Order: sequence, then structure tokens, then C-alpha cells
Amino acid sequence: MGGERPPPISGGGGAFAFISKGWREVRDSASADLRQMRARADRELEHLLTSASALAGPPLPPVAAGAPIVEVEFVRKRIQPKIMELRRQYSSTVREEGWVPKAAGASLRVDLSGITAIRNAIVAEGGGGGGGRWGLVRWKGRADDEGRKEWEVVRMIRSGLKEFERRSLSSEAFGGFRGRGEFVEKFKLSLKSLNKESQESKEVLPLDLTEILAYLVRQSGPFLDQLGIRRDLCDKIVETLYSKRNGRLIYHSLSADSSLIGNENMTDELDLRIARVLESTGHHTEESFWKDPAKYKLSDNRRHVAIVTTASLPWMTGTAINPLFRAAYLARSTKQKVTLVVPWLCKSDQELVYPNNITFSSPEEQENYIRNWLQERLGFEAKFKISFYPGKFSKERRSIIPAGDTSQFISSSEADIAILEEPEHLNWYHHGKRWTDKFKHVIGVVHTNYLEYIKREKNGALQAFLVKHINNWVTRAYCHKVLRLSAATQDLPRSVVCNVHGVNPKFLKVGEKIAADKERGQQSFTKGAYFLGKMVWAKGYRELIDLLSKHKSDLEGFNVDVYGNGEDSQAVQMAARKLNLCLNFFKGRDHADSSLHGYKVFINPSVSDVLCTATAEALAMGKFVICADHPSNEFFKSFPNCLTYKTSEEFVARVKEAMASEPSPLTPEQRYNLSWEAATERFMEYSELDKVLNNKIGYSGQDGKRSKVRKIPLLPKLSEVVDGGLAFAHHCLTGNEILRLATGAIPGTRDYDKQQCMDLNLLPPQVQHPVYGW
Repeated sequence: MGGERPPPISGGGGAFAFISKGWREVRDSASADLRQMRARADRELEHLLTSASALAGPPLPPVAAGAPIVEVEFVRKRIQPKIMELRRQYSSTVREEGWVPKAAGASLRVDLSGITAIRNAIVAEGGGGGGGRWGLVRWKGRADDEGRKEWEVVRMIRSGLKEFERRSLSSEAFGGFRGRGEFVEKFKLSLKSLNKESQESKEVLPLDLTEILAYLVRQSGPFLDQLGIRRDLCDKIVETLYSKRNGRLIYHSLSADSSLIGNENMTDELDLRIARVLESTGHHTEESFWKDPAKYKLSDNRRHVAIVTTASLPWMTGTAINPLFRAAYLARSTKQKVTLVVPWLCKSDQELVYPNNITFSSPEEQENYIRNWLQERLGFEAKFKISFYPGKFSKERRSIIPAGDTSQFISSSEADIAILEEPEHLNWYHHGKRWTDKFKHVIGVVHTNYLEYIKREKNGALQAFLVKHINNWVTRAYCHKVLRLSAATQDLPRSVVCNVHGVNPKFLKVGEKIAADKERGQQSFTKGAYFLGKMVWAKGYRELIDLLSKHKSDLEGFNVDVYGNGEDSQAVQMAARKLNLCLNFFKGRDHADSSLHGYKVFINPSVSDVLCTATAEALAMGKFVICADHPSNEFFKSFPNCLTYKTSEEFVARVKEAMASEPSPLTPEQRYNLSWEAATERFMEYSELDKVLNNKIGYSGQDGKRSKVRKIPLLPKLSEVVDGGLAFAHHCLTGNEILRLATGAIPGTRDYDKQQCMDLNLLPPQVQHPVYGW
């Protein structure tokens, strides 16, 4: 430190370049009403300094007409020698170092800011003894005593400025200054603010109680304003509290008129103080309890959409397939980046869930499977990211339950918009960050009519009552908007009914091919009726067996081929054989399999579905569909090939009608309504995602450029406070393992286990969320 010198200043302007830089900063920061007076002072002071700095300059001209001779003598005897000494010292350094000074006669502008070296000298003079106080400003190769002598000039200048200020109080020549000289005050404040920066860079002292109170009052300004307390009174309280802090960091203006720096400087100083204390602690948080501005600082002009679902391929279920297509079609837009977040199961659970003994040893292997499956069905490249969160399969609920905090698997930098596929399912046992706190907009998509399934179980009515209110609770606490695929689901807070699902483009191509064959006079449908679905009683198998057994004589010779796998496979087949029904059972297969293209009639008697994907696929392939007149089938009623029934007698009539006629080819409009392009448009509209993507609140400028400032309401609405309370209560309850087990949670799902840590390369929960004091 002691042997270093300040960096050379370009142009060889020397110490006066240091000084001249600061005056420009002071002058620019001055308010408009002082500019005229400052200009006058500038001219007079420049005249003084220019004359005094000349090595063999002419005698100092009068400061101003009519100025007392004593002021001129003061400047001549006290100021001029100091400046000349400083100029000589600097000139010698220029010669030693080989710097090129300005040409002789060049005008010397006064610009009194950027005085880093002078600042350090003045800082050192006020604090710390010994050689350390001068070491920061010594020139290279000079001894300690010589360095002290050299910068003694700076001390003399400062004392001269104090004397100059004192004498100027009664001087007519400086009558343009108010009080005790605003110019000198601003100059001193600049030096001291630089002082403060140098001192605090070494050590940041902890906050005083008065500083904490001052910041609390300032942050409570909007609330106090609602109570009728004026803002200027709040500012006065903040100023009073902050000025009484243990005598540290105080550099108020000595001017009688404090409006020069005023509350604005006090507020900025307080903010800077708080920021430095936080920075010195090394504290960092990704999310705050209410709002976190950092999550709005996105890396580029594209938004981030995270789609979180409860199932994944190769499990051929709606919550695995439909979110996958949604991610692919949303990613086609240049406005947003998309991440699909799916559950990862350990080997033992994979063997229970995935068909045909398919298992994966790593998430990368499963991701490749998913992408290959999707690429075979799309006509474009799907550019989205796939992430995994740990999950466990529940045999009793026949579904995957998340383990740990699912939201932590979306980074804060990408936490912008969240789409929760099955929001009630994802949040039944969610014990982590609140989705609506981490994300700006959270959309829930309800896939499953859980109440209908639960009613079929033991004590179903009581369980359905409890689950209904839990669903209301979690969707209100964690979602801004909820989309219900049909009116078959329960009515949830902030929900609208809209089918936002489309069909695989492969099915539409099959339908186009069948229509083309029909125009050429070729027979496309060579088989009769079939049913396809997961083989569990609740998926329509009970209704199918009841209808066929009741009208066995009316439908004599009518055969139905059934495709499916599931937990109730043996029970369903035994019931059909016992009743001697014309049902042929086959293993489950993809609906797009070519072996299914020749069927003319698809039968789906299920009333537990929310929106049957297989029904939409059959319509897209140009087949007849026979289904119940039920809210879950409301979207399909507009298609001429959809035949609905209300009674079992009507079912028989619909079967005979379909078997005796040919389905109508789909029109281009009908094909488009079934496509994922149309479904994505409906999703953007009904979820209000299009408004969010084009939202100007918190963003400004054209071409989607975002500003770093976002608008925050002064006070939260009552509904937001209630929602926050519901989320907090849910968080507390789901943190209790006994309550979790009592309500049906899988043991150990509050956090992920060791095997999941190994599979997903995660730190153990005890490391990520340590419990201190144990």
C-alpha cells in the first residue's frame, strides 16, 4: 500500500484535474433553482484559481467590483501559496514519470470532483495514526516523511476552505451564496461521502436500533399513509431517527438551509447503509415471504413457463400425455421458454407403474424415451427442457405423490409462470414454498374428477366431503387461475370451464387418410366396436358390463373388443365371463396403433372422466363415438359422429344406429377444433396467459424490453391476506408427519429419500434444510 501511487491522470492535468472533476459532479447534481447562483460563484472561483495557479502569473485581479480588500488579501496570502505549492509538487512528478502536461497557456477549468487521491489523504488525516494514515496517497519511491510533507498541502487547503467559508459569511463579494456557503458545503459533503466509502469498504458496522427503526418507518410509509399520517411527517421521523445513531456515519450539511441535501440524501444514505450491511453479512435469499423482485429479473426478453404434472411416459395416462403436448406447442412461440417438470420414480415403483416392464436407470434415459415418443407424433422439433422431481407411487390411490418441495426444482431465475397439471393432487401434501409467492402467475388445470372416484370407496361420502373442501383450500391458496376441462369436476375458486386439450396430430392424419379412402370408394372400417382404457372399475368398465348384461338379448351377436391393463383386470374379466358377455379382452396398446384403425365404433360409457382423451382421438380418426350424455362429454356433442344416450334403452338404439351406418367425414373446422393448435389458443385465452405475456405492469419499453422496476400495490387486498393465511396454515399442517399419515400420505414423502438423492444427484434434505440446535 505505502509504495503505490494513484494511477496517472490522462492529459497531465494534475491535481487540478482531480479537483475539476468533482466540481462538475457537484454542479450537475445541484438543483435548478441554484444554477444561476452557482454559475456566478463558478466564474469568480475559476478566476481566483486560474490566477493563483500560474507559476509566474500576473498579480491576482480583483475578485469582484467593490469587494473588501481584506478578502483579496485572504485569497492572496492563504489560498494562492497552497495552490502554487501543490502545482510544483505535481509538476515534479510529471517530469519524473515522463507525463506530457498540457500546452502552456491552456485554460484551466475548475472541476472539483473525482478527487480520489486527495480524498484518501483527508480521510487519513482524520483517522488512524502512524504511517498508515498517509500510506494510501504516497507517490512511488518517496519516503514516509516526504509523502507527509507533500500532502500537507491538502491539509492546508482544507483549513483554508474553512477560513474562506467563515470570512464569506459577511462578504458582499459572495452575496450570491445563502447561509454559510452552499458551494463549500457541497464540496465538503462530496469529500466526506468519499471518506465514508473508503472507511466502510474496510469494515461495515452493525445496524443501530435507531437505524432499524428509521428503516422500518420508511418501509411502513404506505401503511401509515392509509392511517392518515402525512408522508412529510414520516420523512421527518426517519430523518430524526437516522440522525441519532451512535454518532456514526453522520455527515449532515452544516448549512442552515438543509434543503440543499434534504430528505432525499438522507433516504439514499439510509438505503446505502442497509445495502452495505446486508452485503457484508454475505446473506442471500432466493425468495422472500411476500414478494421477491429478483424473480422478475429475467435473463432475456423471453418469459419462462414451467409445466408441472403428476405422471410421465411411458405411463399412458392423460396427465402424462396432455402436459407433454402442451409443453411442445407452447414452446413453438418465441415469447416464452418452456420447462416440463415430471416425476421420477425409483426402480421398484417403475415396475409397478410403467407397462411392458419398461424401467429406466437414470433420468436422462427416461428423457430420451419421452422425446423420441413425442418426436414420432409431431411434425416439428419440440424445443423445451425436461426436469424431474422425486415422487412415490401410492398403490391405494393409484397415483404418484410428490416427495419434498416440488417448487424447488424450478430455479428462481426461471420462476415466472407456472402451470400446475392437477393442482389439487400436487398440493395435497405440498410442504414447501408457496407457488404464488415464487411465480408471478400460477395456472391450475384440473384433469381428474377425484370426488367421483372417492365416492366409490368405503365411507366414500365422508371422504368426498373432506376432499372437496381440501381441494378448494389448496387451489385457492396456490393458484391465480384454475381451468376445468369440463363441468364434471367440482367447482373450484377462480375456475372456468374450457377444454384446453387437443389430440395427437397422428390421429388427425389417420382421419384424413380414412376420409380420402372413402372418397375413392375404399372400405376403411372393417371391424365393429371396441373400448380402450385403463382397466379399473371406475374407468367405465362397471357401466359397460351393466349395460351389456341388462340388454344382452337386445344386443345379441354384438361383440366388443376391450383393450387395457390395470389393477382390476382379473376382476373385470371374471365378471364378464360369469355373465357370459360378448367381450374380448386384449392387452392395452397405444390408441394410434394401426391395429385399431379399422374399428368403426368406439364405446365409452364412463361417467367418471373429466374429458376422455380416447373419445377425442376416436372422433379425430373419423369413427363413431357412443358415450353418455354427461358434462364430461359436452365438448364432443357438437360433432355429428358423437352419439350420446341418457338411458340404457337409448344406448341400445345408438349402438344399432352406428353399426348400420357410416360416420361422416370431419370438416376442416371440426378437425381444427380437435387440434392442439386450437387447444393452445383456448388455453392462452381462458388462462389469461396471453395477457400475462403481454403485460405492461412491471415492464416498459417496446419490443418486449423489460425495465427493472415493477409496480407493487401499496397494501395487499383482503383476499390476498386470506389466501396467504390459508397457505400458511396448510404449510404448518403438512409439516406434521402424524397428520400427513392420518390423511393418507405415503410415509417419508415430506422429503425425498436417499435413493432419490442418488438418482437425481441431489443433496440430502438435511444438508439443504439443516435444523440448527440438534
